[in-house]
Formats: sequence, C-alpha cells, structure tokens
Amino acid sequence: GNGGEGDDEGGRNRGLSEENVNDALVSGSTYVDIVLFHEPSECANTRLGCDWTELGIGANDGVGNLRWCCSDDAADLGLCKGGPKQEGRLIVDPDKFQGQHRFLGVPPSGDWKRNVKEGLFDLKTLSAERGEGAGKYVLVMSNCNDLIGRNLTVSGEYFWKSSHGYLPGNLFGEMYFFSALTIFYAILLAWYGLKMSIHRDEIIPIQKWVLGTVGIGLLEVFFKGGDLWVWNIDGERFWFSLYTGVVVGVLKRAISRALVVMLSLGWGVTCDDLGDKMKKIVTLGLAYAGSSAARDVMTVLAVTENEVLSTETETEILDVVEILTFVTAFIDVIFYWWIFDALNGTMQYLEGMSQSRKLQRYLRLRLILLLSVLFAVVWTVFGIVDSYNDKRIINEEENGWVLNAVWEFNYLVVLIGLAWLWGPEAGAKEYAYVMELSSVGNDLEFDTTIVDSPDSDEEDADDDEYGVNQGVQA
Repeated sequence: GNGGEGDDEGGRNRGLSEENVNDALVSGSTYVDIVLFHEPSECANTRLGCDWTELGIGANDGVGNLRWCCSDDAADLGLCKGGPKQEGRLIVDPDKFQGQHRFLGVPPSGDWKRNVKEGLFDLKTLSAERGEGAGKYVLVMSNCNDLIGRNLTVSGEYFWKSSHGYLPGNLFGEMYFFSALTIFYAILLAWYGLKMSIHRDEIIPIQKWVLGTVGIGLLEVFFKGGDLWVWNIDGERFWFSLYTGVVVGVLKRAISRALVVMLSLGWGVTCDDLGDKMKKIVTLGLAYAGSSAARDVMTVLAVTENEVLSTETETEILDVVEILTFVTAFIDVIFYWWIFDALNGTMQYLEGMSQSRKLQRYLRLRLILLLSVLFAVVWTVFGIVDSYNDKRIINEEENGWVLNAVWEFNYLVVLIGLAWLWGPEAGAKEYAYVMELSSVGNDLEFDTTIVDSPDSDEEDADDDEYGVNQGVQA
C-alpha cells in the first residue's frame, strides 16, 4: 500500500513538513510517531520525575489541562501549535524538543504493511553536542488519531546499545559487583575447603553445612553475573543463567536461615543431634524456599515479559507477588524469633555449666546477628525515607543496583562471621563435644559414680567393706 515516512532530527520538524510525504497521504491518515529523548538528571532523579511538556512532548495550558495528542479538544485549548498538519499526531514542540522524532503515515483504508527504513537512533553526535551522556532515555511510540484513525499493530524488536554493550546503563555496576562477589566467594570457598582438608580428622557436621552454603553462594553470583555479561555481549538474556541464579539464590537464603537456627540451638557445640527439631527446621526452610522462589520467579517474569503480557495479566501477577512477599516476610519473622530465642536458651545453658569459651563464641554470634538486623532496619528506613524525598539520594535509574547490593553485602558479612566462628581447626571435634572443666579456687572435683550399672549394688557393698569412697577429692 501507499504510505509516508518522515524524520525529525534534533527537534526540527523536517519530517512534518516534507511535501513528498504529505502528498502521498490523504485526509484521515493515521500516523505512528516515534520519539526518543533524554531526561535530564536534575528531574529524572526526583520523586515526581520529569515533566515531559517541559521537554517538548505533550502540552499543558497551565490550568490543569494536559494533552499528549493533538486530537479531541486539544486544538480548541490552543495546545496544538503545528496547525492542521499536527491533527491526530503526537504533540511535539519544536522549540523545546531536543530528541529525535520519526514517524510513519498510514493510509485510511486498505491492507498496509511497512517497515521503518532508518531505525537506528544514533545518539553519539547529539549527546556530545548537548552534553548528554549516561542517564535515562525514553522511547515513545504513539497512535493519536483515535477518532477517525485506524487500529494498528506494531511488531518487531528494538535494542538499546551503548559504547559498552547492550546492558542497560543502570545494570553495569551490578554486573561488576557480581563479578567481584564471584571472585570473593571463590577465595572464601578455597580458604574454608583448604582448612577442612588440613583438619579433616577434626571436621564436625556443622562445618559441612557452612562449606555448602558458601558453595551455593558462589553458584548464585556466578550465574547472576554470567546472565548480565551475556546480555551485555549478545543483547539477549541467557534464560538458563537468569532463572538458575534466582533459584540458587532462594536455596542459599533458605539453607542459611536453617543453618543459623541449628547453630543457635547448640548443634555442634552443646549437642550432636537436634532430634525432632531438625524436622521443624527443614519444614520451615522448605516453606520459605517455596514462597520466596515463587515470588522471585513471578517478579522476573512480570519484568522480562512485560512486552508480551497484557496489562491485566501483569497486574494479576504483581498482586500475587505482593501476597507472596507478605508470606515470605512472615516466615522470616518466625526464623528470626526462633534464632534469638534459641540463642538465649543456649547461652543460659552454657553460662549455667560454666562453659566460658563456648559462651564467648555464642556472644560473638549474637553480636554479629544483632548488628546485621540493626543494619537491615536502618537501611530499610533509609530506603522508605529516600523514596519520599523530592530528590532521591540514590538515583534508581543510574545506581538502583546499590539497593540490592547492600543486602548481598550484609548477608556476606554474616556468612564470613559464621565461617570464622566455626572454622576448621585442630581440636575442633574435642572442643565441640567435650565439656569444659570448671575451676573454683584451687578445688577440683570429679564425680566418677557409675549410675544404674548392673553390678553397682555389689560393688557399693564391697567398697564400703574396704572403706573406698566413690568420690576422689583433691
């Protein structure tokens, strides 16, 4: 079919005034307007965002009438400055607009299909001239002739690419962060594994759990960093790496919570078997893993498939995500309550048994956990307060990755603390399962009575006959 294509570079309405384009179209034609522009950081980093009318997109009469399209009553309100040629088009103010503008003209009837001939928006020269570089760029596609125009279907792919690759600018820091974490986790795993190898005869079960948790953490950051790296090189997500990183991350958090509960209950220090408590820990860990995995996978799905999902479907998914977030938070509260309650019970037992060295270890564990919780609360409050600031302290469009990186760092500090407190060392097995001898003054007392022995009555009579006491005092 017939159609016209125009190009508006740098805010000049060259495409809107080309005679050969407009002659090819008749009255009632529909236009697909495509604009690309940069949002200045002084407004992009605010709670309300940029006013697009100040950037040349849409118009506002100053008394509350905002229009994006030159249709309906926009002309009567004096918001269409392009005259009849702008009717049924996106309002683009040539005096304010500093981006790139292209369009396709669609005839009012008949089958029609056409591609954009020059689809590349090259921002290198434009950005250099205006001092624009890293930041937020907005791509808008519109079909404004809603009265006598046609319903159109726009299909195809679009790519964003900077001089560094395809990865969005706000994710480069996250890619480097995961790369650094991968190296650090590998060093931590090698150090802990080497110590276990050196003291292989002194290994206790809890140390195997610590080693496994570090290994799972390494897999998580490796897959997450790999997904971002492949995306930056190829321009497409590596779905296996993306979802594997999400699932492994959930597994890491679930095992970590179970591990801290087991440590708080005294496993490997005051007891070598948790009995029925182990089943409760596993059940709670599985519940956390299930709700957290469903929440994270559905969140990724809603974000990555937003071009395919309908608005209604996406809204339903996000509603389910909110419910799962509440469920996960509730299970987290149970975990933290159980951890600190178990810690208090174990420390009271150790204090009553005068196990000063073991008590000192648990005091350090409690300090690490309290500092972690305090940091999490402070950071959460900071995030809430910052979200209500007119200008954000942390620009989510450029440094949004920091919000998640802080939680990873907080988790890593706790994991390092556990690895340090329960690190493999000489005598670890004896330290774990042997009671520390108490000393009061210069007196030591050892009770050697054998209770409930089959021959205890005869031996007691013989001992009394020969005047032998059951206690040895020094």
